[in-house]
Amino acid sequence: MINKRLLVKNLLAHNDENSFYDKKRQLNLHTKEGKAKFLKHICALSNSNPTNTSFIVVGVEDETNEIVGDDFFDDSRIQNLVNAYLENPPKIQYENVPFPNLPPDKVVGLVSIKPNGKVSKFKKNIHTILANSTFIRVGSNTMPTEEKVAFSKINTETVISIENNSRNSIEHTLESVLDFINNTHKDLPSEYKVFKELFVVCWAGNKKRVKDTIYYSRVDIELVNEQVKLFYSALDEISISYDNESFTITEYVKLGLNDKTSYYPLEKLKITFFDNGYYKMDIEFLFEPPQYNRNMLHHIYNATLALIQKMTKGNSLNYQDKKDVENIPSVLMICYLNDFKEAKQKLIDAKLVLKQYENPEVYIAFKEALRVLRKMKYNSNI
Repeated sequence: MINKRLLVKNLLAHNDENSFYDKKRQLNLHTKEGKAKFLKHICALSNSNPTNTSFIVVGVEDETNEIVGDDFFDDSRIQNLVNAYLENPPKIQYENVPFPNLPPDKVVGLVSIKPNGKVSKFKKNIHTILANSTFIRVGSNTMPTEEKVAFSKINTETVISIENNSRNSIEHTLESVLDFINNTHKDLPSEYKVFKELFVVCWAGNKKRVKDTIYYSRVDIELVNEQVKLFYSALDEISISYDNESFTITEYVKLGLNDKTSYYPLEKLKITFFDNGYYKMDIEFLFEPPQYNRNMLHHIYNATLALIQKMTKGNSLNYQDKKDVENIPSVLMICYLNDFKEAKQKLIDAKLVLKQYENPEVYIAFKEALRVLRKMKYNSNI
């Protein structure tokens, strides 16, 4: 079982970027350009490593190798993006790796690209990349190639050695559990559960009971054996259930207008553990978007856009304006779910002004709204 924090450290210690790993300050999958760059690197790393895993480390300064972290990214359907644009797509896994020096809402992203033994190439255009384009890694550079890719096993022994040096131990597991409870979440109730005498799941959050169900907010859940953060949210609420073989997280999203909000089930994640040291994760999408009167929503939508314009111009806000600012991400998400097609882009365009707003909770709500919309995109026709 590989300790992903050790793996990241060992990759970063392996000099600079090379033909089996790349590093990024952050990923931008909100734009065509950002998606194209990401897919180009996936294509190149897969083609240059036909017999070993290759990696992208996210949340690292390129020049100094400093670990600065990035936002928690739980888009397990990133594989869908790769499948949509690449022919012979490799298998992709994105994991969130916590580091002690980072704030609780920051992690290092680890993208693992599994070999498929075939040449990957673009099957349709995206941004400036044309269909049938293919790429390889030459040292630390991603390069286009028009020649048939010649498979090489040059990196296999090196990558296997790095992975072997990143294996977990009882000491690492115990230290991680104690650190999670006593340091990372000393201000929150914390619990842990051992599965199959091999896996340890830790979770922390504020509890509240509604009838017979306990809900958690400010939730952090980690599979500490592998140093992987399974779930993190500063706003949404979840319920947790488990037995001797599985651990299940059901996520709820809070939506509403005019101070009338409700919690809607969004997604269920079930992790099943096996005796042979493996586990699998099954995801069930549950969300049914709430529908509102279109005339009322049209009025609220226009008022929200006017408020954003007011903030952009730097005009002073009154008491009601400041209350309404807190609802901008939720309102635009609701509008988008009710067929206001431009509402999502309006939300993305408002990123800077929401990030600079005096109340940091507003920007957190912005990031949460985009996280939820990403999930919906890959599970419906939205």
